[in-house]
Amino acid sequence: MKLHFYGADRCVTGSCHCLEINGKRILVDCGLQQGRDELDNAMFAFNPGDIDILLVTHAHIDHTGRIPLLVKRGFTGRILTTRVTADLMRIMLLDSAHIQESDAEYRNRKGQRAGRDYVEPLYTTEDAMNVFKLVTTCEYGQTVELCEGVTAVFTDAGHLLGSASITLELDEGGVHKTLVFSGDIGNVDQPIIRDPQLLKKADYVVMESTYGDRNHTEVWSYTGQLAEIIDETLGKGGNVVIPSFAVGRTQELLYFIREIKDKGLVKSMPNFPVYVDSPLAKKATTIFCGDLHGYLDDNALALVQDGTHMFNFSNLRMTETVEESKGLNEDGIPKVIISASGMCDAGRIRHHLKYNLWRADSAVVFVGFQSPGTLGRNLLDGADSVKLFGEDVAVRAKIVNFPGLSSHADHDHLVDWIKHFDPAKTTHVFVVHGDREVAPVYAETVKGLGFAAHAPQYTEEYDLIADKQLAPGYLPERKTRAYEGAPKATAAYQKLVQLGDMLIGLIRRSKGRDNKTLAAFADAIGKVISKFEF
Repeated sequence: MKLHFYGADRCVTGSCHCLEINGKRILVDCGLQQGRDELDNAMFAFNPGDIDILLVTHAHIDHTGRIPLLVKRGFTGRILTTRVTADLMRIMLLDSAHIQESDAEYRNRKGQRAGRDYVEPLYTTEDAMNVFKLVTTCEYGQTVELCEGVTAVFTDAGHLLGSASITLELDEGGVHKTLVFSGDIGNVDQPIIRDPQLLKKADYVVMESTYGDRNHTEVWSYTGQLAEIIDETLGKGGNVVIPSFAVGRTQELLYFIREIKDKGLVKSMPNFPVYVDSPLAKKATTIFCGDLHGYLDDNALALVQDGTHMFNFSNLRMTETVEESKGLNEDGIPKVIISASGMCDAGRIRHHLKYNLWRADSAVVFVGFQSPGTLGRNLLDGADSVKLFGEDVAVRAKIVNFPGLSSHADHDHLVDWIKHFDPAKTTHVFVVHGDREVAPVYAETVKGLGFAAHAPQYTEEYDLIADKQLAPGYLPERKTRAYEGAPKATAAYQKLVQLGDMLIGLIRRSKGRDNKTLAAFADAIGKVISKFEF
C-alpha cells in the first residue's frame, strides 16, 4: 500500500498522485502543469500503461489536462468521476486539444522559417475523444467498488460544479486504511455551488494548500464592489477586461452582473454591454443550465425553481467567431469583456489585453489565482510593460485584483477543513497543491494543530502501512529568466535535465534492492555515460 507523488507537489498545478495497492495502480487526477513549467508536460514519471484506474476530482485543466496524453501513451483503464465533472471535462479537454494543435501549428510555421524540427502537439482532438470511451460516472455519496480491497466515495468539495473530495477505503494484507484526497477545497458562500462538505475520519489525508499562507481580502458585497469598478471605468469611456476561467468563474461573474443590472448599480451606463468572448464559456454555461439536481446551492436552486435564468440579462452577448472577437476592440463603445484564459497564458484574452492595457481609461480585473510565471501574475506584480504577440505593450490600465472571488478556500478555511479530523486518529497529512514556498509553511500550520504532516516533493514514495517515507523525491530545477545575450536552454536540454533528475530519484529509490539488480543498474548507467562523455 504505497502512495506516489507525481504532480502538484510544492507546485500549484499539474495534480497527479498514485496509489499502489493489491497489485493495482490508481491514479488521482492527471493535470497539466501551467506557469513556470518546471516539468515537461510531455513526460510522465511512470508508465501510463501500468495505471489501472483514474479518479478525477474536478474538470479544471490543472487536474485533467494530461488525461488525453495518458490515453495516447497506453492507458486503457477505467476513468471515474461525478456526472457533472464528466460533462465539463468533455468540453474542456476538447478545447485543450484544440489549443495544443493550434500551438503546434503556430510553432511549426515559425520553426520552418528558422529551420527547426517539426513539433508534434501534446495531444490531438482524436486523443481527447478517446478519453470518453473510458469514462464512467457516479453521484455524490455513492460507494463505488474500484478493485479488490478498494472502494471510493465522492463528496462535494465546493470548488467547481461537480468537484469532489475522494475518500478511499483500503484493505491489503489484513490491514485497513482510510485515505482522503481533498481535491481543491472550495471557498465558502460562493454563488451557484454549495459550500464544501466536511469530512471527519481518515488515516491519511492528501490536502491542497493553494492559499495556505494567506486569507482572501474580506468582500462584503461582490456585486457592490464589481459594480463600482464597472461604473467608474465605463464612465471614463474605457473597457473592463476580465480574464476569467471559462468554466465556473465566468458563470459566477454572469450571476453577479445579472444582480448588478437588476439593482441598477451602474449609473454611468445602466444598460452596459457585456461580452463573453469564449466559445468554451458558452458551452460550459449550457451545462450550468442543465440538470443540476444535487449540485446547486439553495439560493441558485430557488432562482431556478422560480423561473429566473441565473445567467441571462439585457445586452449580454456571447461571441463565437474570431471576427466577432476582433470587432470588440474596434467599435469604441465602452463594455465589459470576459474572456479566457484566466491566467492570460493563452486564448483570446491576450488580444484584448494588447488593445486595452495601454489605455489609462480601461481596467483589467483579475478574479482568480495567478500562478507564478504567468502573464496574469506579472501584471499583478506591477509590470510596467509586457510583450504580447512580439510587441511591447505599456501597462497604463488600472489593474484590479479581486481575490475575494477565489474558488479556493483561504488559509482560515483550510485550517477549519482539516480541524474536523481528529489528530489522534489521523496518521499523517500530506500537503500538496501549493507553491514551493507555501506548501511547507502550511504543513507547519497543520503540525501546529497536532497532526503529523509534511509537504512531499516530486516522485516521493510513501508506505501507508508502515507509515514511512520510502523515497524523498526531489524539487525540479526552477527555470530562470536568462540575461540578455545568454545562450538559450533548448527544449532538448531541459528534457535532459528533467530525465537526469528522474534518474537521481530512481537511484535513491533503489536503496535496499539486491546487489545483482543494483550492479546491472549501475552497468547500464555506466554504458550511457561512456557513450555520451563530452
